[in-house]
Amino acid sequence: MTRRIGPSLKDFTSRDVLASSILTAALFTAALLLFPVNHETEGKARQVTAHVPVSPR
Repeated sequence: MTRRIGPSLKDFTSRDVLASSILTAALFTAALLLFPVNHETEGKARQVTAHVPVSPR
């Protein structure tokens, strides 16, 4: 005889679905704020460029 350890889908209520949806949306929002997709929204730090001297031929 097998016994279930955790809750099954039958135990989910509409409140549980709503709470998990809100938590998922908060997770995705936090991920977008921490890791921006657009390169223009990255930090506006000073950029350093290296000038490579061209050797005369």
